[in-house]
Amino acid sequence: MSRRKRLLSIVIVLGVGVAGLAVANSSALWGDGAGEPRLLAHRGIAQTFPLDGVESDTCTATRIHPPDHAYLENTLPSMRAGFAAGADMLEIDVQSTADGELAVFHDATLDCRTDGTGAVREHTLEALRRLDLGHGYTADGGATHPLRGTGKGLLVTVPEVVAAFPDRELLLDLKHDDPAEGERLAAYLATLPPERLATIAVYGGDAPVDAVRRALPGVRAASKKTMRDCLVEYLATGWSGHVPQPCRDTELHLPERYGKWLWGWPNLFDDRMTAAGTRVVLVAGEGPWSAGFDRPEDLASVPDGWSGWVWSNRADVVAPLLRPGR
Repeated sequence: MSRRKRLLSIVIVLGVGVAGLAVANSSALWGDGAGEPRLLAHRGIAQTFPLDGVESDTCTATRIHPPDHAYLENTLPSMRAGFAAGADMLEIDVQSTADGELAVFHDATLDCRTDGTGAVREHTLEALRRLDLGHGYTADGGATHPLRGTGKGLLVTVPEVVAAFPDRELLLDLKHDDPAEGERLAAYLATLPPERLATIAVYGGDAPVDAVRRALPGVRAASKKTMRDCLVEYLATGWSGHVPQPCRDTELHLPERYGKWLWGWPNLFDDRMTAAGTRVVLVAGEGPWSAGFDRPEDLASVPDGWSGWVWSNRADVVAPLLRPGR
C-alpha cells in the first residue's frame, strides 16, 4: 500500500471514530428531552440587583432594582411564595450564631441588610430575631428605603425551615468555609429520619462540605472541589457514556455556557447524571456568582427540552414561562 493510501486510510478511520463519538453522545439522538425544567427558588423570592461590579464584599441590598414585591430573601414568607409560585426546591443560606444555632441569613455581617452591626456569628439567635431584615434595602442610593420596618422578627433557623416545609426539597448553603460549620449542620441533620434526610442537600465551601460528607456520607453534598473533580473526570471519560464516581449522588451547578464542552450536552448529559443520582442545576451569568434566570429574556439560554434544574430568584416570574401547562 502506498504512503498516500495509508494516510487516507488513517484519516478515514479517525473520521469514522469521531463520527461514532458524536453519534454516541448526541443529545438530539439519545437524550430524553421530553420532560420539563424543575425550578430552584434561590432564597425564596428575593429582591434582585444588577451583577455588574459586584465583588465578594459588595452590599447588594443598597443596589436593588426598584421593588415590585415586598418579600425579603431567606424568610418564611418569601419561601412560601417561592413554592406557591411553582418552585420544586428551595435554597437557603446557613451560618452559626454565637449560641450555636443554625441561622438562615446570607451575609457574614449584619451591617448591609439590617439595623444591626458586626458578624452574625457574634450574636445570639434572640438578638438576631430582634433585627429588621429589610432595613438597608434601597434602589435609589439611600434616598428611600421601601422595605425598612418590614423584616422585624423574620430571621429563622434551619430546623424551623425544615419543619415549615416537611415534604419539600431543600438545598442548604453553608456560608463560611469552616469545617466546624459543616460539623454543626451535620449534627442537626443526623437527627432527621432517613426519609426526610433524603430530601435535603448541602453545598458550600470545600472544608464544611467535606465535614458533612464525612459525617453523613449518604447526603448529597457539593462544593467547588467536588464539582471540579466530577467535571474533570467526565471530560476525560464521558465520551464512553461512563459517569465517574465523583459525579454520582451529588449536585452540579453549571453556568449554561460551559455546557457545550460536556459530552452529551444538554439532555443526554442530564439523563446520565440523573441516572447516577445527581442533580444538574443551570445558573445564569458567567460563573463567579450564582446568578438566576429571573427575567423572561433570561430563559432564552435554557436549552430546548431541558429537564434538569433552573436556578431563579424570581420563581413567580419564570415558573409560568418555563412550564406554561401547569
